[in-house]
Amino acid sequence: MAPDSAATSARDHMRKRVDVRYIRHGEVRARVSTIGADGDRAFVLIAGIGVASNYYENLAPGLGEFGPVHALDLPGFAGVPYPKRPMSIQRYAAVVGTVIDELGLEDPVLVGHSMGTQVVSELASQRPELSTVVLIGPVTNPRERSLPKLAFRFLESSAREPFRVAMLATGAYLLCGFRWFSAVLPRMMRYRIEDVLPRIQAHTLLIRGEHDSLVPRQWLRDMEGLLPHASTWEIEGAAHSVMYDHAKGVAELCVDHARDPFDTRGADGAERSGTAAPAGEGDAGSVVDAEDAAAAAAGELVQLADEDARNRRVHVTPRLVLQVLRSRWNEFFASADNRPRDIAEAKTEHFRAQVEAFRDAELREVRDERETGQPTR
Repeated sequence: MAPDSAATSARDHMRKRVDVRYIRHGEVRARVSTIGADGDRAFVLIAGIGVASNYYENLAPGLGEFGPVHALDLPGFAGVPYPKRPMSIQRYAAVVGTVIDELGLEDPVLVGHSMGTQVVSELASQRPELSTVVLIGPVTNPRERSLPKLAFRFLESSAREPFRVAMLATGAYLLCGFRWFSAVLPRMMRYRIEDVLPRIQAHTLLIRGEHDSLVPRQWLRDMEGLLPHASTWEIEGAAHSVMYDHAKGVAELCVDHARDPFDTRGADGAERSGTAAPAGEGDAGSVVDAEDAAAAAAGELVQLADEDARNRRVHVTPRLVLQVLRSRWNEFFASADNRPRDIAEAKTEHFRAQVEAFRDAELREVRDERETGQPTR
């Protein structure tokens, strides 16, 4: 991307803000954080057990090609008030369904991570009109559906996560609390996602990180075999929270899949759709070419290289550190007190700090490429 284009894109993002609202479903509420407004097809993002919508903070800005992006905090998580009794995956799915209906969304792209994949799968199995689903790090592997095994796999995968994810998780778990987490965990473990998958008519994109011990390759292949329409992708170098440090690659996969599902392309489908150019002739910087798309359509597990999927490395400055710490601090306490206006202000400050940091990183890459004549990634 040229420097002028990068700067223009960053200015467009800097004018955006994060809007926060609550939507009621019976006696419970969900918090919805929204970025963007233009377009008629939205992305809806559901996070995993105990964590918050800010797990998607790197991914969400890359998903706004067709419309707004809505990231949900479900009842009991991220400071959203606890329900009177523990909620099942089915009840969480009903909450998400109400959010979609209240927002008036038509055929949104549903994205779930970890336990969020169970919620998305349950809802998609009930609503055949939904056409596009993305399951990132889907749980739980039926071969290891016990607390000791799950805990070991979680720790094994966590060792591969970046420090920033650990800090996000710590804050989110504090807001959730051990009591609610331990009440929902058995319901997540008992949920048999494998029984639901065959009823999903949506085109489903399955993504795992290379080092995700919770989601082994064989489990992803098993899921693909159960789904009527699916493709499987792996991100090199990533762990369970693949959409954080590798948001660039995951976002491009999600957008490409929403535009033209990989599982219906195939070698001939790539020609019919007109969206997947021959290898090496697609959009500059795109991580997906026709060979990858055709391989996915043929049922292969396609791996994206770490260097293609990983976010740009930002230059950490004292100003950036101050902005991030201040926005994190403000968001944490605003979430704990359920003050939507202050949550929105804190999220907006953090989002704009990210945009500025990634813009500067992109401009540096462009300058380095011009000086050296070699790509920096």
